[in-house]
Amino acid sequence: MNQQIYHTGRIERIEDNTAYVRITQRSACAGCHAQSICSASEQKEKIVEAIAPAGQYVEGEQVEVCGKPTLGWQAVLLAFVYPWALLFLTLIIGMQLQWGEVVSGTVGLLLLVPYYYMVYRMRDRLKRRFVFTLKKLNS
Repeated sequence: MNQQIYHTGRIERIEDNTAYVRITQRSACAGCHAQSICSASEQKEKIVEAIAPAGQYVEGEQVEVCGKPTLGWQAVLLAFVYPWALLFLTLIIGMQLQWGEVVSGTVGLLLLVPYYYMVYRMRDRLKRRFVFTLKKLNS
């Protein structure tokens, strides 16, 4: 499985060997002709950091941001699955210890605070793991 995920974007700025690329993330129905009257279509702009070797790219250039599909799954695990499992396990353990639903739920939610704080503190390590590259568009 050697596929890549591509998003087209424009380079906002370049610092060192990092390019900050503005991409437009669209929902699956954003390309529909009725999107202007439909409340289900959604479109968001995001800034993505990508490796940009010195001198190969310029600000304002339109490029493709490339990433491995496994990066998306890893991000989903870190942001949603692991915290959900932590919350669920806390609820089960709390109920087994006769804490009651409210106390178990509150403890579970409070445990998410240090979890997300740890993820925030590990952001530099995660940046090295979640690497995006750039590809010039064929003009």
